[in-house]
Amino acid sequence: MDTNNKISRKISVAPMMDCTDRHDRFFLRLMSKNVMLYSEMVATKSAIHGDRKKILSYSPEEKPLALQVGGSNKDELAEVAKIAEDMGYDEININLGCPSKKVQKNMFGACLMKEPDLVAECINSMVNSCNIPVTAKTRIGFDQTEDFDYLNNFIHKMRDAGTKTFILHARKAMLTGLSPKQNLNIPKLNYNMVYEIKKKNPELEIIINGGISKVSEIDNHLKFCDGVMIGRSIYQNPYSLIEIERDIFNTHNNPTREQVVEKLLEYADKEVKLGTKINHIMRHTVGLYHGQTGSKDWKRYLSDNLMARESDFQKTKHIMTIVQNNEKAIQANS
Repeated sequence: MDTNNKISRKISVAPMMDCTDRHDRFFLRLMSKNVMLYSEMVATKSAIHGDRKKILSYSPEEKPLALQVGGSNKDELAEVAKIAEDMGYDEININLGCPSKKVQKNMFGACLMKEPDLVAECINSMVNSCNIPVTAKTRIGFDQTEDFDYLNNFIHKMRDAGTKTFILHARKAMLTGLSPKQNLNIPKLNYNMVYEIKKKNPELEIIINGGISKVSEIDNHLKFCDGVMIGRSIYQNPYSLIEIERDIFNTHNNPTREQVVEKLLEYADKEVKLGTKINHIMRHTVGLYHGQTGSKDWKRYLSDNLMARESDFQKTKHIMTIVQNNEKAIQANS
């Protein structure tokens, strides 16, 4: 099947558990039309047997959008790839990087780096079941293995199975002894290994991930790789997407925070009427004023009024006052 990519992954936001749900993706899309967005990882069995509307639905505004899947059963992965295509996702991505114990127990994530032949079978089944790009997100190694030849051979097996795009988190995964959170900080970053992979495989699309937060860093990585994936820094400081839009994609007339909140509240009004809890939406906005005057006021208002399970949507009516005061303060200090 055709896995040629028609969409740009030049800059993308990483799949993050408990973070990049559909509400967060809608929120991020208000600030960036050009970045590629990824879902949280969805296990194959959940996608096949669970409440598909609840687990896999999205707003059209979120596109371009990839579904990230976790699994190691080739038939299940093939079925989910077809489901993703039928639901209009732009890409299906297999998770080969998550180190959590629960994920390992279910035989997916980073532990699959030990099983390159199995991974190749899985990818080949996915490629043959759909016409959207099948991509892989992996670490550069695991436990005591951080070896260029091992990683290069692993990528070649996946390439031969039919995928051309690889998102490489430039840290190895420690499958024992570290928590998932520690796995995001303690293993040392090794960007040079990712650069070398691209150098040796110019025909492949190589996206670098791990510890990247500044536009200057993005610019530097793009000298050596085809794209950059950013994770936690976007969640912590979502409005930094505006800087990426302006400096990387050269977009103009980017929205103010006030305009972002106005649009988000319109979305929230519709969602709440459909049964969504307002805290499920607003929890993603805590970092909107990250590093800015008014950040404490914003966080306090959210915490006091909109972050509890039974928060009242009507409390959002007063939030624009906080926003407008913050905007005035930011303009006064700029």
